[in-house]
Amino acid sequence: METKTKHAFDTRVVHAGRDLSDRTGALVPPIHPAAAFARESLDAPPQYVYSRRGNPTRAALESAMAELHGARHCFAFGSGMGAVTAVAMLLKADDRVLLPDDVYSNTHRLFTHLTPNNRVRAEYIDMTAVANVERALAAEPTAMVWLESPTNPSMKVIDIAAVARAARARSVPVAVDNSYASPYFQRPLELGADIVVESTTKYLNGHDDIMGGAVFVNDPGLAERLALIQYVGGAVPSPFDCWLLLRGMKTLALRMERHQENALAIARFLESHPRVATVRYPGLPSDPGHEIARRQMHGYSGMIAFEMKDGAGAARRVVESSRLFQLAGGLGGVESLISYPAMGSGASQMGTAIAPSTSLVRLSVGIENKDDLIADLVQALRA
Repeated sequence: METKTKHAFDTRVVHAGRDLSDRTGALVPPIHPAAAFARESLDAPPQYVYSRRGNPTRAALESAMAELHGARHCFAFGSGMGAVTAVAMLLKADDRVLLPDDVYSNTHRLFTHLTPNNRVRAEYIDMTAVANVERALAAEPTAMVWLESPTNPSMKVIDIAAVARAARARSVPVAVDNSYASPYFQRPLELGADIVVESTTKYLNGHDDIMGGAVFVNDPGLAERLALIQYVGGAVPSPFDCWLLLRGMKTLALRMERHQENALAIARFLESHPRVATVRYPGLPSDPGHEIARRQMHGYSGMIAFEMKDGAGAARRVVESSRLFQLAGGLGGVESLISYPAMGSGASQMGTAIAPSTSLVRLSVGIENKDDLIADLVQALRA
């Protein structure tokens, strides 16, 4: 019997999603823009019926992404928040959810402004200490633990395996937003998570030209429920966006290595700069989450958070003085971006207990020449 070779990640990402049964020999999967598909008879079960339920291009994408995460099931959505919302729809009235005290602003909005209409209650705790999670789980019944690692925007590292063990002891599923790491640097299902979410807009695509999201699970019961949510909810990506994402993913390994190389050089520069108070990058030995990141990640990605000694005014001047680092939302693209969370993605959290620091600056480090990027920060920090 022939044994299938288990190739390395950087080999698999190039070939994932290709239909080897396609007799045309095409190296690139075709785009199927059809909204509906004909069937031979009412009694003949078709492979595809309607694109909201399933589409050949989306199926190729979901197969490819599932392979990268080591997941049995993958469900693609039209945006990262579409994927987050699909996971939230697994909850029912009177459910309690635990989230970290540093979490993406629109996830915070979802769980504080929308899900309460369905009587879902969210609590925010410091998950960098697993004991806090254990106490919260013991305090009252919990339906889900949601976490990010590293967190957005402050780059806190949470021990995914330890949280998963604590939750599993009480039969509580754990969902992890992995958008900051990508499956190249972190695969939470292997660490004990039950559900993984990716904003595929970010590193998986890597070119700032599509919106997308995905949910990954191994459990067949969760998969059945998510398939219904995807079909009935209808927040699916277009076939063209699926095709673009398949194309973007092929260079994921190369891009992530360059993101990491550049980010580490910039983090070291920032750490030594007299105007910078603190730098959060898990690749730095000085980072509080470095040892956990070394255990659970295969690398450290391209996201950096740092705080200015002189507070909000200094942070704003840096953000507005950069030239190569573009002032823009989003992350994970080939271009370097800079943002000020207090007036950007985190603006909706200001005035709450989990508001980002007003001296915080976030960088999404791209794949440009690192010396050019550092030179840009040198002049921006002089402003």
